[in-house]
Amino acid sequence: MIFQRKMYNQMLQWKKESNGKSALLIQGARRVGKSTLVEEFAKNEYKSYILIDFSKASPEVYALFDDMMNLDNFFIKLQFLFATSLHERESVIIFDEVQLQPKARQAIKHLVKDCRYDYIETGSLISIRKNVKDILIPSEERKVNMYPLDYEEFLWARGDKVTMNLLREAFKNKQKLGDAVHRKLMRDFRLYMLVGGMPQAVRELLESNDLSQVDRVKRSILSLYDEDFHKIDDTGQASQMLKAIPAQLSKNASRYQISTVLKNGKHNRVGGVLKLMEDSMVVHVAYHANDPNIGLGLTKDIEYYKMYLLDTGLFVTLAFMDKDFTDNIIYQKLLSDKLSANLGYVYENVVAQMLRANGKELYYHTMPAPNSNNYYEIDFLISDGHKLSPIEVKSSGYKRHASLDAFRDKYSERIQERYLIYPKEPAYQEGTTYLPVYMTPFV
Repeated sequence: MIFQRKMYNQMLQWKKESNGKSALLIQGARRVGKSTLVEEFAKNEYKSYILIDFSKASPEVYALFDDMMNLDNFFIKLQFLFATSLHERESVIIFDEVQLQPKARQAIKHLVKDCRYDYIETGSLISIRKNVKDILIPSEERKVNMYPLDYEEFLWARGDKVTMNLLREAFKNKQKLGDAVHRKLMRDFRLYMLVGGMPQAVRELLESNDLSQVDRVKRSILSLYDEDFHKIDDTGQASQMLKAIPAQLSKNASRYQISTVLKNGKHNRVGGVLKLMEDSMVVHVAYHANDPNIGLGLTKDIEYYKMYLLDTGLFVTLAFMDKDFTDNIIYQKLLSDKLSANLGYVYENVVAQMLRANGKELYYHTMPAPNSNNYYEIDFLISDGHKLSPIEVKSSGYKRHASLDAFRDKYSERIQERYLIYPKEPAYQEGTTYLPVYMTPFV
């Protein structure tokens, strides 16, 4: 079962524009579908291809990269080992899990210069960075990030090629949808929140239509990530921080409170671990912008952050990892549209996921409330042309937006659009755009 992915069009664009002058490096967390997509692309777009999966390549294949002086000899051996003929400018060579053979990545410089064939690499960013300290990083790479299926890709997988196009038009023209249509759209989106976009989980949904089986798939993926984190951080801190993400978001605190997760934990002591987690692309980190302006990164506070999981389906399972599927109240409440306010962090995670899938960096901002110990919080800030667009996320239908109002009062000249994302119908009034959560990709 091969899913249609938007990355395919980016790969076509690279193939056309590069014409052999660069390799394509697809980075992403494990199990997001990199290998499957790349092989499907090779089958469709080239006369022949060789896929070298370094997770199971033979010693003979590994040894090929010890001597790259004679490329003619290299290509002859490669074709013999894989019993595949290569055709000049009509074949592609795939380095799958390239982080496991750093010399193969180093060889890209010479292979691209030779220009006989195209080259696509896939790998986990964290392992790629960890394993390149002794090699020359090739500049002849075009890097792209790959994430789980976004909501539109999820609908495509279920045979729906119409809904998102209609929603784009409705967003563009500020159209009302009607209660019956909105209820149907929210039912569909709640299923996406439960299942998520990991290809294995989506495949299980389509094959079995059994959410308990989907949950088992997601648990196996989370266990895999946990094992990976123990490999890259033998202190266990990364694993503990990953597992604490739902609890941290449920506290509705102004930042990830590391002291409640790690014994004697302090933000300035876990910077390296946080960077490893961020590089893994298993988590998304939203940093606090101390003085929100166009260059959000200029005032980024690296010790003031929140963490989200790369996939909300995984997030839902992680939140109740210690319970059996039948005890997972998020499943029950989401399916019945009875998600209470104290479970609203599920919506926050899915908005973070959709913003990152659209290539937006994650920032947020807090402001002290006057005459109070409380504070106002803008959940997400996005740079929009020459101004900023603040986003407030609610799991209820209430249209109150004190934080957006406080932000407007303080930074009115910096604001492009104000968005309140919630589970109700779209509305446009009082300088604020109210969007149902399934319209987040259009902001």
